[in-house]
Amino acid sequence: MRARTRWVSPGAAGRRGKVRGLRVVVHGMDEVEVVVVGAGQAGLSAAYHLRRSGFEPGGGFVVLDHAPAPGGAWQFRWPTLTYGRVHGMHALPGMELTGADPGRSSAEVIGEYFARYERRFELPVRRPVDVREVRDAGAEGRLLVRTSAGDWSARAVINATGTWERPFWPRIRGQELFRGRQLHTAGYPGPRDDAFVGRRVVVIGGGTSAVQHLLEVARVAQETVWVTRRPPVFREGPFDEEQGRAAVSLVEERVREGLPPRSVVSVTGLPMTEEMRRARADGVLVRRPMFTRITEDGVEWPDGSRFRADTLLWATGFRPVIDHLAPLRLREPGGGIRMEGTRSVRDPRVHLVGYGPSASTIGANRAGRAAVRDIRALLGASGAPAERGVEGAAAA
Repeated sequence: MRARTRWVSPGAAGRRGKVRGLRVVVHGMDEVEVVVVGAGQAGLSAAYHLRRSGFEPGGGFVVLDHAPAPGGAWQFRWPTLTYGRVHGMHALPGMELTGADPGRSSAEVIGEYFARYERRFELPVRRPVDVREVRDAGAEGRLLVRTSAGDWSARAVINATGTWERPFWPRIRGQELFRGRQLHTAGYPGPRDDAFVGRRVVVIGGGTSAVQHLLEVARVAQETVWVTRRPPVFREGPFDEEQGRAAVSLVEERVREGLPPRSVVSVTGLPMTEEMRRARADGVLVRRPMFTRITEDGVEWPDGSRFRADTLLWATGFRPVIDHLAPLRLREPGGGIRMEGTRSVRDPRVHLVGYGPSASTIGANRAGRAAVRDIRALLGASGAPAERGVEGAAAA
């Protein structure tokens, strides 16, 4: 059974339908060639290449997005992350992001850019839709995608769910005893929050976000301490293409072995800036090793030294959002999904983009193209549409 779509007046939706503007989508089974899960950088790149390859919106493919608006995870970024401070943002394929004010919030700039992109290339993004599980449909080699808006039957799935929905909180002895506030990058409200102004703050994490948080919070806090599990590696000078390929290859090696991926940023080091040099000279950007215990009013190191804290800010990264793929049993004993390119080795109908080596914005663009190329080969010449361009799609 295919889902029925009809146009009605507001408020006229039946009990089995949901209003999207003036459109009601009646729940049921809809058959498509490809379902793309997620409409961030990786998902939109994949959708662009599907259209360019001849897959039509509707019966050809659909994009299901959990977020309430265009922008992927960018729409949830903290307000002080301006576009000018974004690290390594690459344009989506086929449409550059030009003329953006570097002083504006990155959430606004990139959210508006993604919205224009969806309109220009007429990408069929349905939101908000929660994908609950993907499993074998048991017939004709298809996959069943179960969601909050009904079910889809697909010949292939491109998973582009990223990591934002799954922040990683390390478990430390005594963590539940802490009487202050504990926040994660995923819920970082900006430095002017009461959690930081005039407070004693511990920032935990060795990535770019941790350093950005630390430098902001240090301006308003009474005192800060920066803690990392491993000594940070600072990178001087430009990051060239050869270094980028070497970094990506390290991440690719892990996913080929079925191990949980590390981020590309974790193997590139932290780019040293003038602001960071000043912070280091001022004693702010001085790293301490990881504490081993959390007390009611702070943290404690193995030698017994302590720091009394009001707030613990965990900038400890994220993990891939892939639990909805669990029914397919894609994980290896090492805990990750073993991949060849973007294709899952255990199920070639499933491609992961924005996962592991393609977790950067430029990597996501390339992965979207690669996934579509492999899916065309999987579906075969008789089952895949003829390639065509999408440059003539309606402009924003």
